[in-house]
Amino acid sequence: MAHGSSAPVLHNRNPLCTLKLKPYCSLFFLGNPCHTSIALNSSPSSIFSWNHPRLCAQSRGKCVGITCVSTVPVEYAPPAPDSDWQKEIARLKALRKDLVGCRTLGEKLNVVNSDSRVELFFKSRGNKFTGVGLSRYQLYLLKCVVAAGQEHVLSEFGGDCELEMSSVKKALYSLAVMIENWDGNGGGKGDSLKEEERVALGSLLKMLGEVEQFYDCIGGIVGYQLTVLELLTQSPHEGGKINISPPVRTKKLLGSQFVEIYPPTLLDLSEDTEYASKAALWGIEGLPDLGEIYPLGGAADRLGLVDSETGECLPAAMLPYCGRTLLEGLIRDLQAREFLYFKLYGKQCITPVAIMTSAAKNNHMHITGLCEKLRWFGRGRLSFHIFDQPLVPVVTAEDGQWIVERPLAPVCKPGGHGVIWKLAHDKGVFKWFHNHGRKGATIRQISNVVAATDLTLLALAGIGLRHGKKLGFASCQRNSGATEGINVLLEKKNLDGKWAYGVSCVEYTEFNKYGITVDPLSPNSFQAEFPANTNILYVDLPSAELIGSSKDERSLPGMVLNVKKPIKYVDNFGMKHCVSGGRLECTMQNIADNFSNTFPSRCYKVVEDGLDTFIVYNDRRKVTSSAKKRRGHTGKSLHQTPDGSLLDIMRNAYDLLSYCGIEIPKVGGNDLYVDSGPPFLIFLHPALGPLWEVTRQKFRGGFISEGSELQVEVAEFLWRDVQLRGSLIISSENVAGSVATNEDGEPILQYGRRCARCKLRNVKVLNDGIDWSSRENLYWKHDVQRFEALKVVLHGNAEFEAIDVVIQGIFWDDFNAGNVKCYVSKFVMIEILGRSCV
Repeated sequence: MAHGSSAPVLHNRNPLCTLKLKPYCSLFFLGNPCHTSIALNSSPSSIFSWNHPRLCAQSRGKCVGITCVSTVPVEYAPPAPDSDWQKEIARLKALRKDLVGCRTLGEKLNVVNSDSRVELFFKSRGNKFTGVGLSRYQLYLLKCVVAAGQEHVLSEFGGDCELEMSSVKKALYSLAVMIENWDGNGGGKGDSLKEEERVALGSLLKMLGEVEQFYDCIGGIVGYQLTVLELLTQSPHEGGKINISPPVRTKKLLGSQFVEIYPPTLLDLSEDTEYASKAALWGIEGLPDLGEIYPLGGAADRLGLVDSETGECLPAAMLPYCGRTLLEGLIRDLQAREFLYFKLYGKQCITPVAIMTSAAKNNHMHITGLCEKLRWFGRGRLSFHIFDQPLVPVVTAEDGQWIVERPLAPVCKPGGHGVIWKLAHDKGVFKWFHNHGRKGATIRQISNVVAATDLTLLALAGIGLRHGKKLGFASCQRNSGATEGINVLLEKKNLDGKWAYGVSCVEYTEFNKYGITVDPLSPNSFQAEFPANTNILYVDLPSAELIGSSKDERSLPGMVLNVKKPIKYVDNFGMKHCVSGGRLECTMQNIADNFSNTFPSRCYKVVEDGLDTFIVYNDRRKVTSSAKKRRGHTGKSLHQTPDGSLLDIMRNAYDLLSYCGIEIPKVGGNDLYVDSGPPFLIFLHPALGPLWEVTRQKFRGGFISEGSELQVEVAEFLWRDVQLRGSLIISSENVAGSVATNEDGEPILQYGRRCARCKLRNVKVLNDGIDWSSRENLYWKHDVQRFEALKVVLHGNAEFEAIDVVIQGIFWDDFNAGNVKCYVSKFVMIEILGRSCV
């Protein structure tokens, strides 16, 4: 893997977009806030209800307002470290070292009590804590906040925040406190907390307790803030050199002399189809040894999903996509693989599913509620393990201070999907999988709607199980401008002189550190050489547990601080703010960095075959297409939107059916459909395959005209020379089996039992179908207006077979044969209660 020559890479430091800034200051804010220029509607009494010196971004004398914000990532330049920053980092390091050495809570309290900031803060505010009823541990948590330099979070307890306050600010602050504490009857309110303040304090203590406990491996609250500051002060490219060709990055690291990255050797499933089919079969055979993991705890802010009735913000799992929520789509894909296993081996297999949620947007409540509403998808409550990830404070990009939106309420978001390994250990998820007899697991994210297409996921799991790998990636070509990382081959020379190799990932937020440019027009761009990281993983569960149970930073892989995204929030005055910031995040795929293989000398040939990590590659639209951000009303880009991912599903339908000799319109580029719907709508239940090799056995001949709609919700299906002009919808109660009640009274899906069936031979379906001109159509929701449609509904184990017939418009108004019921107006509805042959 070595290369003899190297040359420096020229780095692109031009910003990707420009923010227009307009000064906007207010005397009502006692800090130096940055906020949008909007009217102040609060009453005078509410203006002073909360006055701390860090309402926004602690702009240190600069007072600006963001008047427009681009959603394009903004290049972030970390602040140049000064003596104050280095002193603060050194202070926190010493404090963390002392706390780590403590064995009891009393010892920890003694350490934080000796901190100068804690002494100063609690000396002037100690009386404010009387009567609150705090335990020693809760008091310790609050003191850790102050010790971490975040005393502004507790400013509700009265007094002024001594740091960085001018005499004018102190005077205004004192006036605000007097007004706030005046009860209107000539007296003061006293020092006791109001009910809403007690609730806020309780929420704060809950969050602090979770951060202190979960991040114990890096020093709890103090360690969290220390890590934030260290990441914030890191300069890109420091300590290393970069080669132009081949694409290599060299950098000194702690514990290693240097690291180089190379494009990994790929197993292309689209090229080696014979091996791909064999690997997919291994995946089906190994299904009883596999679990499924869904990291669903993200905030999904870019999606902007809101309940139309209540106005409540919703998590991505609740997005109604193609007629069902995204979470239902994941379970359908899983059930399709289980149904194929049943068809091949005649055995029932229910895969245990672990779901990581969070409190963001009531994520945990919504996901649990959906599972209960759908009766756990016919899988039983015990086949699910739902565990909650902690929320963490969001910090400003300028100085790493916690952003606070109202009294005692810092802005908090989930700490990234990388917390899943430590959390799975802490919550007993690994033991739970072990009790279910599972050796490995596949992992996919909620927004990727094509991850289970064809054989990619099965081949990934099959190779991992068959060859005893510890971690596998499913990858594809990287799209220009995509906010996604890259898969790489890492080469490290350790201090002991040995060489370590492994497949890993570099997140897009870390490209600057590696000198990676992604502009396809740049001569130094690594766009073509490195494949995209898609966060579709196979993991060996015992190996992952070993990392998750470690008591050091290894349990939190890939810690990053992404401060390129704007943080929007509303303060207790009702004023909107938008500041640059982020929170400490971990990346689950970087657990791979712990699975490197060591060699006594440097390797100059391909080493991937002998590594514990591996990568499979396939066509992009068979691997990843995300519905992760909302398309604006005037937005012209469909990338990573529900609209764009729907087009990829239609492209897959074209690839699948055109191979079967079915004439079907080809789907063009996204730009052709910005102002119109797709050329057709085709939704096929994954249980028809899910392998395309299986699905293609069920379709042959005929055509589907432009503007047509086909939906098949039945696994036992046959299409022979069918001509479709209009809408054909086939649905069934028992797609892949029927439900039976177990000993606990729960409904359990029994695969292959009383399945519905449908056969169409030489049939013409002709009707006016979808009203493509309707402005009410939301194609990605499959919520469309129709002029006419043929809908076949199969109840129970009903079978419907049509041979040599034409079904056109309202032609079948006299049809009523046996136990087949037909309801006709503009729509032909054939409701099958038993067997019928037409």
